[in-house]
Amino acid sequence: MDFIRVSRPVSLALLGGRGHYEAVVQAVMNAERSVWIATANLKELMVEDHRARPGVRRQLGRAAYRSIADVFAELAARGVELRILHADRPSRPFRASNAAHPELDHHALERRVCPRVHLKAVIVDGALLYLGSANWTGAGLGAKGEGRRNFELGLTSRDDLLLDEVQAYFDRIWRGAECSACKLRDFCPKPLDE
Repeated sequence: MDFIRVSRPVSLALLGGRGHYEAVVQAVMNAERSVWIATANLKELMVEDHRARPGVRRQLGRAAYRSIADVFAELAARGVELRILHADRPSRPFRASNAAHPELDHHALERRVCPRVHLKAVIVDGALLYLGSANWTGAGLGAKGEGRRNFELGLTSRDDLLLDEVQAYFDRIWRGAECSACKLRDFCPKPLDE
């Protein structure tokens, strides 16, 4: 999987801090067809809840929050394909939030573990690509307060060729195409090609 592609002009947006939340997390929350996430570190992510709901008073000046698992459950109910490729066991809070949604079984929210995954990418509807340093965590994606966020940089693009390249790379790992030659196979919790 070693490669260098020929340089070409690509339209990109640079993200930092809260920009990750506004560009990436908001896009995930509004997905219509698919969400593919690649991350080394998978933690619970609390997102702002601006929905108007009967019996729930709106808070002025303070946002209400809910788990990303609630969002994933809503997306899955609408038929959105959800895939997360990650390197290690998710955090306990992430697992607990997902366990509260039995509808997020392995078919509604598919997760695969590969200890070599270190890329950070989010692909929404096959139309928006994020590449950057941010793991799928609140501190990484700008969901924490200004003094508690990680210092992260990332890029978004809607470039079709770049999307195709990254989706193919993600899918190759997802399918386990690299497992047979992997030197960490003996330490892998469950090789993806099995």
